[in-house]
Amino acid sequence: MKKFIYIPFLVLLAACSSKPKDKKAELADLKKQQSDINSKIEKLQSEMGTTDSAKSTDVSVTEVKTGNFTNYVQIQGKIDAQDNVTAYPQMQAAITALYVKPGQHVSKGQILAQLDNSVMQQNIAQSEAQVSLNQQLFDRQKNLWDQKIGTEVQYLQAQTTLQSSQKALASLKKQSALYRIISPINGTVDQMDLKLGQSATPGQTGIRIVNADVLKVKADVPESYASSVNTGNDVKILIPDANDSLVTKVTFAAKAIDPTSRSFGVEIKLPVRSTLRPNMTAILKIADYAKNNTISVPVKAVQKSETGDHVFVNQNGIAKQVNVKSGITYGGQTEILSGLKAGDQLIVEGATEVEDGDKVKVVQSAN
Repeated sequence: MKKFIYIPFLVLLAACSSKPKDKKAELADLKKQQSDINSKIEKLQSEMGTTDSAKSTDVSVTEVKTGNFTNYVQIQGKIDAQDNVTAYPQMQAAITALYVKPGQHVSKGQILAQLDNSVMQQNIAQSEAQVSLNQQLFDRQKNLWDQKIGTEVQYLQAQTTLQSSQKALASLKKQSALYRIISPINGTVDQMDLKLGQSATPGQTGIRIVNADVLKVKADVPESYASSVNTGNDVKILIPDANDSLVTKVTFAAKAIDPTSRSFGVEIKLPVRSTLRPNMTAILKIADYAKNNTISVPVKAVQKSETGDHVFVNQNGIAKQVNVKSGITYGGQTEILSGLKAGDQLIVEGATEVEDGDKVKVVQSAN
């Protein structure tokens, strides 16, 4: 920007000379000095203009393109078995037999341990004897009834007595079955700290069975993502201890929010892999936002001000400021909702060193 310099003080100083001069000569001398000064000013301004016109800022640019943009919420979870249960006895009694050991594969319904049911066995034996007797009495009464001997009441009483004793026997056998620990699933005995003679107590003494062939990841997601994390969302899973990863989908997302943790649970089924075990730590990256055919740019290219966000684009060697509307930022990229179009040459490196209208020199271009 040109600047003009005025010299009224020079004229005043020259006029205040100690020796009086001829005014015409003095005026001519001052005009000559003014002409010399103006010439120097014009020369300096010309040189400065040449320097400014050649000055430019080195920048790197990237061509704006449309593509897919995905935002992920990262949380930590753990691997759990789809079937992970503890088999407990339903009666309290001493353990008389153990049929399995840790690490052994068991089937659903298999007897794992036997508790002392000797009293029940005695009651069953007595009940079986009573059923046998009642059966004989009923058979004889039936034969008599078939021959029209005796009364119908006698026949019905014998029949009722037999049926009652049979039901009593069945009830005793069901009670006796409660003195066993039975596997509720197919799996492997994962934990069993039982000993012969030890007293087994319902809800306290049990055998843990794990089906490690069917695994899942469980995690708690903060309440703030309740509207964006749902069943079917894409998810990336990283298992650091197994040096393994996979991409799959959320199998289940709970609807209810836990009032204490203010979170909701999610589950993701895992494929069968020998490297995965229950209770391993898993890092989940759940896609909570995805958009196709959108523009995203490096975060460092977007500058913020009181009037909003803006970027700089290169237009024939000139930096032009473009106001933009920013969306979500993830992974070093910011989604641009408006302001840019495909093909724009976005200034990335050097964007903070230029102003609107500055000359720029592209030293690196990334496609």
